[in-house]
Amino acid sequence: MDCPGNLLQGNFAGLSKKTPPRNFCSCCVETMSSQHRPFAHDFIGQFSTTLREMNDSRQQGITWEVVNPKKQAKKKKKYTNSGTVTLMQCMVEQQPTFLDFIRGGTQINFVVAVDFTASNGAQNNPNSLHYINPYEPNLYVKALSAVGRICEDYDTDKLFPAFGFGARLPPHWQVSHEFALNWNPSDPNCNGVAGVIHSYHECIQRVQLYGPTNFAPVINSCARIASDSVRRNHGTDYFVLLILTDGIISDMAQTKEAIVNAASLPMSIIIVGIGSADFDAMEVLDGDVVRLSSRGREAERDIVQFVPFRDYLGGHNNRGDVTSGARLAKDVLEELPDQFLEYMKKRSIKPREPRF
Repeated sequence: MDCPGNLLQGNFAGLSKKTPPRNFCSCCVETMSSQHRPFAHDFIGQFSTTLREMNDSRQQGITWEVVNPKKQAKKKKKYTNSGTVTLMQCMVEQQPTFLDFIRGGTQINFVVAVDFTASNGAQNNPNSLHYINPYEPNLYVKALSAVGRICEDYDTDKLFPAFGFGARLPPHWQVSHEFALNWNPSDPNCNGVAGVIHSYHECIQRVQLYGPTNFAPVINSCARIASDSVRRNHGTDYFVLLILTDGIISDMAQTKEAIVNAASLPMSIIIVGIGSADFDAMEVLDGDVVRLSSRGREAERDIVQFVPFRDYLGGHNNRGDVTSGARLAKDVLEELPDQFLEYMKKRSIKPREPRF
């Protein structure tokens, strides 16, 4: 929808826009505002229309009066309108959905990374987030199980490359910021969520928790996998890196740069916060409000979703069982379809014909 400049002056929000058809199924009220300075909008007025009305009138054009209810109530009969909006063009475009790509054979591949830094607490300490309790799974296992099973439904081959970071490894006890949970660097794949949890249990008994908490290496590793996939089979694979961590990132600058670089690849990142730490820095990476940037370069798209696992737990100190699996599933995957579709649209990739 375009508004002639001689009728309404200024920078107007909402005049040339794409709107999902579902918003016009009955009646849509469009609001008009002028923007005189950044982030400051002055309400001008509103008008209502429907998709059918716009579609029927797209040849000859149609004009709506923009009405400001407050001015109308104040001026009464003396008030006509606050301007007009004229429909210059209306097109209905068929946009592919996330499920269209899945039906066409696009593979969603999940990669897991687990935080083995000392801030989690020593494994033999009952208060440790990594404590192996023979009677109850620890928070990492609960998160791997709850979040992993949500992701598993979208992963066709059920093979999860799984890594750890921030631990000292035998026999030389050097710190590693990226190691295979199954101790097989040439094939880090685990068979489903159960395989990831099994490898985690084996791994936690062999490593020394250390640090620092560096995200960039595992993000760059997943990015390399995604980049290789683009060269091999363009548009048929999308990767989701699931990071489980207990706290503050040590390499924030490098992590931001890694995310900005990864934003141009077919991948998303889901960060699950474990425990009761301050996760404010994670919200910075989740670019819902301000697009993430590094060295003056802005991320091509938002690819990070942060979920604090404690918000879905009951019991003492939020360390009990998951109380709302449905809400957890919704929040974990809430942004993934739009992130996926934005990448495909930017690359002009269309879904293939359904395989079933």
